[in-house]
Amino acid sequence: MSSLSDTRPQRIAAIDALRGFDMFFLTGGLALVVAGINLFYDRSPEWLVKHSTHEAWEGFAAWDLVMPLFLFIVGTAMPFSFSRRIGSEPLWKIYLKVARRVVVLFLLGMVVQGNLLSFEPSKMSLYCNTLQAIASGYLIAAICLLHLSVRWQVAATGGLLAVYWLVIKFVSFSDPAVGSCAAGMLEPGRNLALLLDKYLMGNWQDGTNYAWILAQFGFGAMTMLGLLGGQILKRVQGHGKKLAWLLCSGAGCLALGYVWSLDFPIIKRLFTSSMVLWAAGWCYLLLALFYLLTDVLKLNWLTFFFSVIGSNAIFVYIWVSLCPPTSNFSRVLFTGFSGCFGDADRFVFYLCNYALIWGCLLYTSPSPRD
Repeated sequence: MSSLSDTRPQRIAAIDALRGFDMFFLTGGLALVVAGINLFYDRSPEWLVKHSTHEAWEGFAAWDLVMPLFLFIVGTAMPFSFSRRIGSEPLWKIYLKVARRVVVLFLLGMVVQGNLLSFEPSKMSLYCNTLQAIASGYLIAAICLLHLSVRWQVAATGGLLAVYWLVIKFVSFSDPAVGSCAAGMLEPGRNLALLLDKYLMGNWQDGTNYAWILAQFGFGAMTMLGLLGGQILKRVQGHGKKLAWLLCSGAGCLALGYVWSLDFPIIKRLFTSSMVLWAAGWCYLLLALFYLLTDVLKLNWLTFFFSVIGSNAIFVYIWVSLCPPTSNFSRVLFTGFSGCFGDADRFVFYLCNYALIWGCLLYTSPSPRD
């Protein structure tokens, strides 16, 4: 990035808006969109069915982008949030704040999906949630941001992706308790990443075919790619150059991800290196779009809805995880009212749910923050 030069911290509206766009789908907006589209069809269109669910294993649907985009946006905000601390606070104090956030995110992940509040160890899962993936990615990105130049940050990102590929490609695994796999094997139930989770976490493994421990290379790389996007927004001078960098980065990641997938398939459940690059490509393009709308054209009214949601992403994620739109609470509030609308009852039900969430966020966070 030869055209990079330091600038003082600034507010980038696109970060709030894109974070909110992601959170909208992550917290029930998908059900609202699907219900709205289905008002015009007797049955859900094939393209909608495909892209509103995760790929069973290899491949990539639009719904698979939601978690990677969450990690990406966490990284994008970091150059701005850390710039207020670097130089004004001692390093140990910055690391103390980083450690506190990592621990809180990890524990919240166990609360949301790991049955921590059951207080029964036999029912708990140690590592099983998006918030815990964010904790890992945030820690890796924080270390790189605090100690490496931008060029070395790029190198570190490439290193994370390469190491993950090399380990999967050339390391075999065998254990009587959890099974075995040959080097390079990527079957749903037989791959190094999943068997390592079972071996290290034992009964605290979540019982799915999602990988977590070895996938931290992917979580870190995804957050680092977001951090590099933040560096573009913070350091590159001029709207045109920022957009060019973002668009070129997006196209480059898509191309690299596709080529790499020929040897290391795109598998979101393992967070493979090719998947990280493929997802990051779309993330860069979305960031460019939202930057164009909010910071260049100043059409903030178009993205205000998402900015409100993005103002407190962790809070709304936990709220909807613990009290989803299909919970008894929502049924008591909205089932009777939505039933008055006949065939549109599902759409009205989800619309009411989201109106409640959005209204509470608007009331408590009148000024979206980075």
